[in-house]
Amino acid sequence: MTTTAPVATRANTLAVAATYGLQGLGYAVVVTALPAFQERTGLDATGISLILLGVCVTAALGSLLADVIALRLSSRHGVLIGLTLQALGLCATALAPDTVTLAASVLAYGLGLGLIDAACNMQGVLVQRGRASPLLGRFYATATSGSIIGAVAMAGVLATGTPAFAALGIAAALQVAFVVFFGRHLSRERAARPHRQAPGRGRLDARAITVVGLVILAAFTVDSAASSWSAVHLTAVGAAAALAPVGFAVYQGGVLVARLVTDAAIRAIGRRRLLAVALVAGVAGGLIVAFAPVAAGAIAGFAISGLAVGALVPLAFGLAGGIDPARSDEVIARVNLFNYAGAVLGAVGVGVLTDLTGSGLAFLLPAALLLVAVPAWRRASR
Repeated sequence: MTTTAPVATRANTLAVAATYGLQGLGYAVVVTALPAFQERTGLDATGISLILLGVCVTAALGSLLADVIALRLSSRHGVLIGLTLQALGLCATALAPDTVTLAASVLAYGLGLGLIDAACNMQGVLVQRGRASPLLGRFYATATSGSIIGAVAMAGVLATGTPAFAALGIAAALQVAFVVFFGRHLSRERAARPHRQAPGRGRLDARAITVVGLVILAAFTVDSAASSWSAVHLTAVGAAAALAPVGFAVYQGGVLVARLVTDAAIRAIGRRRLLAVALVAGVAGGLIVAFAPVAAGAIAGFAISGLAVGALVPLAFGLAGGIDPARSDEVIARVNLFNYAGAVLGAVGVGVLTDLTGSGLAFLLPAALLLVAVPAWRRASR
């Protein structure tokens, strides 16, 4: 039987925030270790893209698994199982002796990634429920902060001459420590069972899920493209090697700023206007990146894109949580699948287009998808 969710305690809120932070940190460590993967295995960009595609596929499976776990146990169990899988995957990746083992390890990490992506959003919606003010923006700001810390930590590890894979072990240790010492503070509320719903509520609103999913698809396409290919694009427009990583750093800075102010902006102007502003800003940022002839212009475009995505993602998951509050875990697990479709389009699609058309025109793909999401915004505003 589904229990009524009490107002979240401070410990519960901090534990959920820490989950978001650990997710961001682990992902940043993996992404920034990609050059080390290439050096160890001799894989080219296509080979790395295929591994990233495999991660997206297993992460999608993890998101579906999170729904099953939330229904049978709770989203808390999804978080704990996901963190454990991620820790095992990170350790196995660091120690993998060959390409096959490395690929299998990264895929195990991807399964944990999907579990956490869905389960921590389930937890975030539960914490926000019953509060007068929004909270998901600040949760996502914690995830972005974790990403920045992970990237800076990797830079520090490399600066000392330590192999990049040592950072994977550190991230794994932090995840295990959370499971052991802080997991008990997560919400234990179980998802509602469909067959126990009131008459007429057995089927979820597929149209509403698709509407919100399109916004998430567009946002994560931008995010994945900026994360995977910003350095390549800046190099193509003449940036020095030392300046190439700045695009990703500025993008993440824009994401962090937006997520810190998203909750306050919702209170000030409402979700409808904020969603519209974020979509317009995202399109503008993508066009600037695509057509700016110099590195400084492209960097400005990445900053604007970061501001847009930083607002769009918590806005979309907040809308998802309201589609059917009694079954929010199930809705979020389904909506979260659009995340990985966007990740594939951003990492793999933009990569393929870069080979065919050049990186500038390739970045029109994220901008085009944001335009497609505009009808979704109009539907959501109603």
